Amino acid sequence: MKTTSGKLWTSIVAGLLLAGMLPALTFAQYIITGNDNKALVVDGKLVIRPEGRQSVSLIDISGRTPVVKVSLPILNSIFGPPTNLAISPDETLALVAEAVKLNEDASKFVPSDQVHVIDLTVNPPKEIESITVGRQPSGMAIHPSGKMALVANRAETSISILSIQGKTVRYVGDVDTKDGVTHVVFTPDGKRALATKFTSNKVSLLEVDGMNVTYTGRDLPVGINPYNADITPDGKLAIVANTGGGGRSDGNIDTVTLIDMEANPPRVIDHVVVGDAPEGIVISPTGKIAVTGNLNGSDAPPDAFFYKPYGSITVLSIEGKKVTKLQEITLGPITEALAFSPDGKWLYVGNLNHQDVSVLKVDGRRVTDTGKNIPLPGRPGAMRGRTR
Repeated sequence: MKTTSGKLWTSIVAGLLLAGMLPALTFAQYIITGNDNKALVVDGKLVIRPEGRQSVSLIDISGRTPVVKVSLPILNSIFGPPTNLAISPDETLALVAEAVKLNEDASKFVPSDQVHVIDLTVNPPKEIESITVGRQPSGMAIHPSGKMALVANRAETSISILSIQGKTVRYVGDVDTKDGVTHVVFTPDGKRALATKFTSNKVSLLEVDGMNVTYTGRDLPVGINPYNADITPDGKLAIVANTGGGGRSDGNIDTVTLIDMEANPPRVIDHVVVGDAPEGIVISPTGKIAVTGNLNGSDAPPDAFFYKPYGSITVLSIEGKKVTKLQEITLGPITEALAFSPDGKWLYVGNLNHQDVSVLKVDGRRVTDTGKNIPLPGRPGAMRGRTR
């Protein structure tokens, strides 16, 4: 009798799943980190270690304790925003930009042009192909539909367009952005995108129609050296992180810029002070908070007047289009890579020079450091969660 009931229940569940009346079971939720042991920041200076390994780690956060599922020997780099990788909305694929590579005598880094594709549906996940794009591919975004990706090419004035059909990823063309770009982010409806222009201190508005992406020519003046940006889940507000100081700590306070995406045309409405060199920024899936990763002097030489041994994060409250500073939490050195869990209840922060990820608990708008860390095989310069 128990066996028959069990079989009947299994059949009912299977039928409901096929009919779309129950959500599909999720066996893993990933965050992805890009780990670089070739380019090191030592006493504020870049040190090249040719023998160092670069890797990508997939961290399964579906259980009570996050665990590194696999680390793959895939080339990536700390050069480029901490957003030079992405996970598709259905968690079937991950993309990783290889921004730079060592030249022939391993004396310096030069622009690369590769985006690596990882199949997340196999156990363990594995790289399945590499796509050639523009020079120094950096920040990237996957469209909410999962059918397209945009890649900002920092050594060019372009954004590469990639089509995604199942597990097949193909380069289809470029968008000329007139200035160098570091990152790109889609609006939740997928009809527009923003691109950060690091050297010209602007953010560009793009229009998206299917696979057609158009630079509108509208550039919004933001803060000094905008590196990254994110958009609230309702699509009404964009927040841009302005690193200042050429992308490094310099002892001066820096800001985030707020863009009203509902206005016609979109426009800058406010600037909010956060900390020194906010390189990374991520908005919670709940839309209640945003978090910046501040270098905070931890990337500086020890004899610099603004040197600090640890980086920090700044927690910002979002209420409509009003953003205010709530908390600043000290973590490991060079805190630039950030990701939320899909439910927004957990925040993960990469500590570059500690070679690990801090785990923080989120309760509404309050963020607390659990004191737990996830060790990695390399220094995490980049990190993303699933595209929402």
